[in-house]
Amino acid sequence: MSTIKPSLAKGTRDFSPQEMVKRNYIFDTIKKVFRKYGYAEIQTPAMENLSTLTGKYGDEGDKLIFKILNSGDYLSKANPGHLSALNSNALIPSISEKALRYDLTVPFARYVVMHQNDIALPFKRFQVQPVWRADRPQKGRYREFYQCDVDVVGSESLLNEAEFVLIYQEALSNLGMKDFTIKINNRKILSGIAEIIGKPELIVDMTVAIDKLDKIGLDGVTKELLERGFTEADLEQLRPVILLEGTNAEKLERLKHVLASSPVGLKGIEELEKVFAYVKILLSEGTLSSPDLELDITLARGLNYYTGCIFEVKTNEAQMGSICGGGRYDDLTGMFGLKGLTGVGISFGADRIYDVLQELNLFPESAAAGTKVLISNFDQDSEWYALPLLQQLRMSGIAAELYPSSAKLKKQMGYADAKSIPYVILIGSDEMQSGLLTLKNMSSGEQQQLDVSAIVTLLKEEL
Repeated sequence: MSTIKPSLAKGTRDFSPQEMVKRNYIFDTIKKVFRKYGYAEIQTPAMENLSTLTGKYGDEGDKLIFKILNSGDYLSKANPGHLSALNSNALIPSISEKALRYDLTVPFARYVVMHQNDIALPFKRFQVQPVWRADRPQKGRYREFYQCDVDVVGSESLLNEAEFVLIYQEALSNLGMKDFTIKINNRKILSGIAEIIGKPELIVDMTVAIDKLDKIGLDGVTKELLERGFTEADLEQLRPVILLEGTNAEKLERLKHVLASSPVGLKGIEELEKVFAYVKILLSEGTLSSPDLELDITLARGLNYYTGCIFEVKTNEAQMGSICGGGRYDDLTGMFGLKGLTGVGISFGADRIYDVLQELNLFPESAAAGTKVLISNFDQDSEWYALPLLQQLRMSGIAAELYPSSAKLKKQMGYADAKSIPYVILIGSDEMQSGLLTLKNMSSGEQQQLDVSAIVTLLKEEL
């Protein structure tokens, strides 16, 4: 049997114990804020029916869905004409019925429809699970990554949008981030812009193009819009809006004039004004710092299902794309037979947040290796002596290990160093006779002679 060189699929990663402690720190911090705002956790399967996912993310998104080949002889049901013509798009439905989920929002909509008789509306849920996208791997962009989603369906209230601004602010601040911008826009405003320039049918083309402004610049957006069917005259009207500047209030006043003849555009402005008002009132009490909340008219969020307010969060402390995003989606559940149910949700990009915290050295010391104290093992007598102590430490809430077999001190200390264990308890014949054990601080090298109760007290205070 030939030896296989171990490797990872591109865009995926292993996570060490030290990394998992840090990742769980992120998840636990965010989940705590979600629960505080009244959201409950659910989970959905890693794979969905391909028909559930297709057509929900636009043409560009559909291309990034990982399809799963049918079990067994998957070609037996394939259309011979599609096979001979090498038409992969036509062939896929006959050889692949399932796919890995692209995001958590569409599976959530499917969940709501399937469980509509078991849930109370408005239904507020959060979900922390991996998603998969057949994207080109690069810094901050992976093919397998975790999303932390929080959504509410069955409520049209813009208070939900305002609370999401506060959830962003509180969760990211709790993670130690200090300089980040919460960008907000409204798809109705974008629809209004397409309407006033006489191209409402090109709203998707327009939003996909202007959403790339920070990546390809104004010249790149202009080129793409011309390729998508817009004229130079259209762009003359678009440029001042795309390059809108000033405070949020000044931008909204300018947009009121630009969109005066568009009812849908004015409705979008009205919704944003109400969200800003809610945020101001909510922040009038308590100690939560005011968010850097910016109306960004170029924010489009390329996903087709957004219909109202849309969000994106960018850190200003590290070179990274957006770390959070989301928005309102009217009637997403209608695709699954439940009409008229509006929803709104946001997502935290946990993997990008991890990279930012790592780069900025924001993980606290508590987000370190799990074991806090190692008990030495020199012979059978010291092992028997150590076992009750091991259990006493654990019952006191202290993560503890007994070195599993007798070994030289150097080997045991090397093990403690490799796992970043901060304390070691040394038990030799003298310690067993006196009852005073040696507690060594691995960082300072300091050693103390203490009885068991004093060791437990000291470790609980230190850790």
